[in-house]
Amino acid sequence: MAHFDTQLSSSSTLRAALIGRGISLSKTPGMHEAEGRTLGLDYSYELIDLDTDLYRDHSLGDIIDRIEGEGFAGFNITFPFKSQISDKLSDLSQIAEVLGAVNTVVFEDGKRFGHNTDMSGFATAFQVNMTNAPLDKVLLLGIGGAGSAVAFALAECGVGTLHLFDLNPERMFDLAKKIKRNYPKIDVRCFENLDLAITSDLNGVVNATPMGMSNYPGSAFPKDAWKADMWAADIVYFPLKTAFLSDAEQAGCRVMPGSGMAIYQAVHAFELITGHKADPKRFTKAFEQSTAVDN
Repeated sequence: MAHFDTQLSSSSTLRAALIGRGISLSKTPGMHEAEGRTLGLDYSYELIDLDTDLYRDHSLGDIIDRIEGEGFAGFNITFPFKSQISDKLSDLSQIAEVLGAVNTVVFEDGKRFGHNTDMSGFATAFQVNMTNAPLDKVLLLGIGGAGSAVAFALAECGVGTLHLFDLNPERMFDLAKKIKRNYPKIDVRCFENLDLAITSDLNGVVNATPMGMSNYPGSAFPKDAWKADMWAADIVYFPLKTAFLSDAEQAGCRVMPGSGMAIYQAVHAFELITGHKADPKRFTKAFEQSTAVDN
């Protein structure tokens, strides 16, 4: 088994990281470090991709122990670990506990505090980018760690009827109960058959599956089911233009790319990890600059 490089940075450096699989194209480090420079912080943010040779032989627990021991301020965690990390933490925020999913961890006073900024990130992005989008009936595809946060965000935004579709029925019905318990006025319906979840009066569809990521090409929604009066929102942001969004745009739909959620969840995570107020406009600029370089 390979060994970690345990060389420590200077004690004045704020260190953070993103842990996940297939995250080599993530824009999160660039956004965080650009904001840190603007605020005059000595701040570094690294990628820990368990699909790479450096980390593939290490467990999630080993990696968390390592960065905590090196004095990191905290870290973000993404696919596929958001629902697997709770038992490795000291305490959870209220929303992280309700969702059973964590995407931000802060080390403080020898403890590990888990938070979820996916919910607030998606809700803020939707309110900013999809003003006046109809929410009478919405279909959510995928209810993993990020999907459950999106479901609660949609509830917070005022969805009337929420259709859930996931390949894990037990997880889906459990989420439906949680939503009803916290938002009793919402009509939540679970579907194990996608065709049955797609109705003629759907207002919009959110993709919270990994479909569209570079390692999972394609779309989780059938191309011929789009109608011009629908909207589409994705949480995948690399690539920025997924097949899901391309199909929707070709049908004349209003779309929100995954950059919206990525930016606002990063803003909120930055504030938790560093203790400093962040500027969403600067995060957006940093994201757009990094995307322009890729293109």
